[in-house]
Amino acid sequence: MSVHFAPGARTAWHSHAVGQTLYVTEGVALTQERGGEVVTVHPGQAVTCGPGVEHWHGAHPDHLMTHLSIWEAPEPGSDVAESTWLEHVADDGAGR
Repeated sequence: MSVHFAPGARTAWHSHAVGQTLYVTEGVALTQERGGEVVTVHPGQAVTCGPGVEHWHGAHPDHLMTHLSIWEAPEPGSDVAESTWLEHVADDGAGR
């Protein structure tokens, strides 16, 4: 799925029952795993979050951003929810 973010837009903290890979196609992305550092991702780069890892992602405040969001397939017949949404990221972007 291709997702477009306006400058400074971001998701809330969330996790996926299965892994997720984000491949940035334009702009500049920011992402952070809970307890980790904010990471900058540029076009042509990808970042992967493992199953159940709480994280957020969005556009740098000065740049729009588009990424392809790729999920691992759940086991056939699994009743696994796609995402679990949590609290919003602090406005300073350092939502530790």
